[in-house]
Order: sequence, then C-alpha cells, then structure tokens
Amino acid sequence: MSDTSLDHLSHEAPLRPTPVPLPLPLYWLGKVVDGSVICIGAFMITLVFVNVVLHAFGKDLAWVTELGELLMVWVTFLGGASAAQRGAHMTITEFLDKLDPAGRRLADMAVQLVCLVVLTFLLYYGWRIVAESWNNTLTTLLWPMAWQYMPLPLGAGLMLVFTAWDFVLTLRGVPRDHRYPADE
Repeated sequence: MSDTSLDHLSHEAPLRPTPVPLPLPLYWLGKVVDGSVICIGAFMITLVFVNVVLHAFGKDLAWVTELGELLMVWVTFLGGASAAQRGAHMTITEFLDKLDPAGRRLADMAVQLVCLVVLTFLLYYGWRIVAESWNNTLTTLLWPMAWQYMPLPLGAGLMLVFTAWDFVLTLRGVPRDHRYPADE
C-alpha cells in the first residue's frame, strides 16, 4: 500500500478508546497495592520453595505453613483490590451488552451501588472482627490472629475506593470502554 492509501485512516476514530486517567492519589494507591501483591507473591514462592527443599532433606519448618496461609489471605484480598481498580472482576454481560448506552449506564450504576453496599458491610464488620481478635494468637507464629483477619477489611476498603471512583465516572457518563479499555 502506498502512503496515500492510508490517508483515510487518519480521519477515523482511534481503534482503542482513551482511558480516563486515575487521580494521582488513586494512581499511587493502585501502584502500592500492585507492588504489595507482587512482593507477597514472590515471598510466598520463595517460602514454599525453601520448605520443599527442606522436606527433601527430611526437615520441616512448621511455621512456614501457617505463614503461607496468612500471606495467601493477604494476597487474595489485595489481589481483589488490584482487580477492582482495573474492572477485572468476573462479569456476565450477556444481558448488559444488549442494553442501549443509557440502559447500560444505569445497570452499571446499580451493580456498583450493590457492590458499594456489600463492601461497606465487609469493611465495617471486618474491622470489628479484627478488633475482637487481638487477644487470640496464631498457633505456631504466636502472632495476634488479627493479622490473619485484617486483609478482609483492608481489601474491602481498597475495593470500596476503586469501585466508588468507577461509580463517579459512570455517573459522569463515561462509558465502560473508556473506564477500562480492553488490553491487547
């Protein structure tokens, strides 16, 4: 194709919608969450690898299993927050995709409102569980059990922040493909 045959492409709309940038505090909060998930995951992999090697020599570190479980809870809830900031939680959209843009916007807002209510309950009751569990200890690590429960309200709070931002964008009329452009 010659250069002149591509001239018509420059007048068309971009192939990918331009994403709406996150406000700076949310951007950095997302980076901290992502970095935490990566670091915890890497530490878990290292921990399990060391324990597997020790098992090969007939040794065992009992605390590794308990720490691995604790870290798995942390990475799960922080991973949920990481997914929330990207709109990456699983959705079934057969019904939603058939709606006109105004209907889709209202449906998205309804789903977001339900999520905000559920996340608020998780945040509130999660912190109550954490507050009540400081006197209980983990079996081998002897750390307060609150550290095992803390990711629930923390993750719910982070998801609440990202979902609330998504709700604000939806309320402003920003379509989903501009809030979360598809990855290539």
